[in-house]
Amino acid sequence: MTLHPNISEQFDGAIWRMEIDEITETIFVEIRNSKEKKVYFGAIDLPSGKTLFKGLSTDERWLTGIEAAYDGVLLLHFYQSETGPAHKGLLAVDAFTGKTLWSNYTYSFDHLCEAGPVLYDARIQPRKLFLADIKTGATTRIYEPSTYKRLENNIVIPEMKTPEFLVPGLLPVHAYGNMIHYLDYNNFRIVSLHALRAGQLTQSLFIMDGVNKVYEDLLNEEIQKIQPEAFILHKNHLIYIKNKSALKILTL
Repeated sequence: MTLHPNISEQFDGAIWRMEIDEITETIFVEIRNSKEKKVYFGAIDLPSGKTLFKGLSTDERWLTGIEAAYDGVLLLHFYQSETGPAHKGLLAVDAFTGKTLWSNYTYSFDHLCEAGPVLYDARIQPRKLFLADIKTGATTRIYEPSTYKRLENNIVIPEMKTPEFLVPGLLPVHAYGNMIHYLDYNNFRIVSLHALRAGQLTQSLFIMDGVNKVYEDLLNEEIQKIQPEAFILHKNHLIYIKNKSALKILTL
């Protein structure tokens, strides 16, 4: 058996952030092209693999980014300035059409709860949290933590391990630094690691079914330092980024 990605999407810039809508199982990506000072957004339906939109931009070409996603809506934020991380204002985008649903430049995002986004008016101190309708931006009621729990996600990240616990010879290359990122799922052993090739540091992904390698991909090469974990698992979807700009997803 050999595995193949059911989603393989190349973007025009670095994938800066990903967000998954737990309700509709839509994955959103924020693409930043630093040379052109432009930011784009994309959306893919995980169950079907269909690209819903790609290359979506806003009137603000650079100082905006992904805030959250909930029930078929992508929530974007703006930045107060180019030199700082502080957020300002919100813009909501329909996940299936890419059309703007609403915007508000005085609201700020706090967190997602089971009933939707929890926002606050940045002009008012002390801060007062309220629940908002993600489809319209209308505030519905004061947020009460005892009533509305935080929204949990189904994302699993790999563990950091030494390769000694695996069957000797299972990995086709020696793990640089004697460390790997590892996850077990549905009888698959998923490993990402760094290795030296011709004196250059690389990062690769391997999937084994028992002792048989069923998938391999070179994620990065000629890198300067150890990279963070290379993949995540959302339900039965293995999600990773290749060469900073390609999104690949396998259904396990």
